[in-house]
Amino acid sequence: MMSAVPASSVEPPASPALGATGLAVEELVQVIASLRSHCPWMAALTHASLVEYLVEESYELVEALETGSGMDVQGELGDVLLQVVLHAQLAQEACSFTFADVAAGLRAKMKRRNPHVFHADGSLRDNFPATEAEIVAAWHRIKREERAVGGPPSPFDGIPVALPALARAQKSLDRAARATQSGQGGRTGQGGRTGQGSQNSQGSPDGSAGQLDRAMEVGTEAELGDLLLGIVRIARAKGFDAERALRTAVRNFQQESTAAGPSET
Repeated sequence: MMSAVPASSVEPPASPALGATGLAVEELVQVIASLRSHCPWMAALTHASLVEYLVEESYELVEALETGSGMDVQGELGDVLLQVVLHAQLAQEACSFTFADVAAGLRAKMKRRNPHVFHADGSLRDNFPATEAEIVAAWHRIKREERAVGGPPSPFDGIPVALPALARAQKSLDRAARATQSGQGGRTGQGGRTGQGSQNSQGSPDGSAGQLDRAMEVGTEAELGDLLLGIVRIARAKGFDAERALRTAVRNFQQESTAAGPSET
């Protein structure tokens, strides 16, 4: 357990000329700093010990967005914001960065990645002629350029390993398709194993063609959910860990697609 941060009896004054939003955020940051100074439980928190709360609060926000009311969403957004402020406060105490640095970095990134709205100097453009397709293409191009600074990028850079397997699988397949279109990645448009997609879709010996045919007949997300649930039910009956199985398949897909090298254009 880490020791408590030395208490201070003097609260930092609020900055002048802040709007309602800025003032509320600054006061929140001050409240968290005070709790870190005076609450033993808060003082004992670390980046590592907060991870489980960040994951839990994120899923609760998703649930509120999908099934809750406006007040539910407001409350869950606050809980996620608490995690952000706490991590920033821990970093500030370690002389690493501050909440203001986090906000400034995000502001700069949003301006940099949206050249259809902002000039290179960050000022607002006078007109906004870009189409939605051009906006999306520019966003992904700029992300690739940013990642390339640290070395040759992989289509799967930035996909969290801890992302739930189904979400990670879909995001990996989306990235692979974009990489194939741009000529960035390997032979990533194939099925679960590099180079095996067409065989599986045309009568593979393991019987996967039947599953693919059934999947192609799915007409709604609800039907797709039923199909996925049925697969998980089979895995459970056989004693398999469906999440771990898909995690492994996605890992193999990424490794083999990356190892395949650049696509020929």
